[in-house]
Amino acid sequence: MKRSFNILIAAAAVVLGMMSCDKADELSTFGAGKAPVLSASATAIAALPADSNNTVQTFTWTYPDYATDSGNIKYSIEIDSATKNFSSPLRKTVTAEQTLSFTAKELNAFLVNRLYAFNVPVSLEARVISSYANNNERLVSNTVAFKVTPYKVPPKVGFPAGNKLWANGAALPWSWTGAPPTPQSEFSRLNEETWGGVFNFNANEQFLVLSQNGGSNPYDQKYGVASNQVPDITSGGAFGYYPPGTGGDNFKSPASGGWYKMIMDFQSGLFTISNFGNPLPQELYILGDATTGGWNNAPPAPQKFTRINSVEYELTIALTPGKYYKFISNYGNWQPQFGGNSATGTTLSANYGSSSDPDAVPTPAAAGNYKINVNFASNTYKVTPA
Repeated sequence: MKRSFNILIAAAAVVLGMMSCDKADELSTFGAGKAPVLSASATAIAALPADSNNTVQTFTWTYPDYATDSGNIKYSIEIDSATKNFSSPLRKTVTAEQTLSFTAKELNAFLVNRLYAFNVPVSLEARVISSYANNNERLVSNTVAFKVTPYKVPPKVGFPAGNKLWANGAALPWSWTGAPPTPQSEFSRLNEETWGGVFNFNANEQFLVLSQNGGSNPYDQKYGVASNQVPDITSGGAFGYYPPGTGGDNFKSPASGGWYKMIMDFQSGLFTISNFGNPLPQELYILGDATTGGWNNAPPAPQKFTRINSVEYELTIALTPGKYYKFISNYGNWQPQFGGNSATGTTLSANYGSSSDPDAVPTPAAAGNYKINVNFASNTYKVTPA
């Protein structure tokens, strides 16, 4: 037995000796590359809808000199707004190729989905990132700047009949009625594609947006969501038009009751619900040396605005140059108080009682009758000749 054990020890020693004499194969290594240099075929793109399927931008770049087969190299082109630092880019990836093109439709969809205004140039930046197929040895190119002007495409959700919308349901003070009270239930059309309103929502309740107020079967003309069980649906998401028999869920109000602003963008098919921050004014008055009543917080009746919908107020009044005025929403009190620094209109400044008073609005340079529109959804005022 002892002899057998000694033989095994000797055999093991021989094997180990042979292994120590063999030289191990060297691992494959590749030299470090250098960042690719990117160039673009266009610096300004203003395509038309008819150009949707045409190539409008082509990127090319130099080989990054990796010490391996060029067919194994991956390239990712990233495009983002000039101020976003590629935080949420449009990205396309190719392998081995050193060029990549984009159609007008691809770039336009990227900008439209980000809610950029139509027909207004947007500054963009592009870069290419090279790497091995496993994403190792990433090299980032130079940045190339260019501009793209978005063109108008059909909205994702069709506009409401009559271009009017009303909020209706248990989430609202008037609950479920086929004829919600106006003007407080009505949305304001903020631009061609967008409607907005401010409402005093009850907590954790449901509601619909109707394009018909009263009459026969108003609930047949409704906008809602595909599912109100989606996380964060009380703050926004996708919406659609749901005629009879097509399903759809009601909108849901936030977990805390109060004043909220709801924006519906028919172009993107998205809505948002955000805290308005203060109670919505239920009436509005003009005062100042530009008015008959002067700087008096109990102005005469002709200085009261007409409420158009949930968020808009309008008044036509004679104005003379060199005067000033402000708005108040609580008769006989100086706050809430609203104003601005432009004679033709701008962002509406406010003091709800805990901040400094806003600037007084200067009257236009020419005397005459003017229509003043105040919109609390867009937080703006506008002054135009009547």
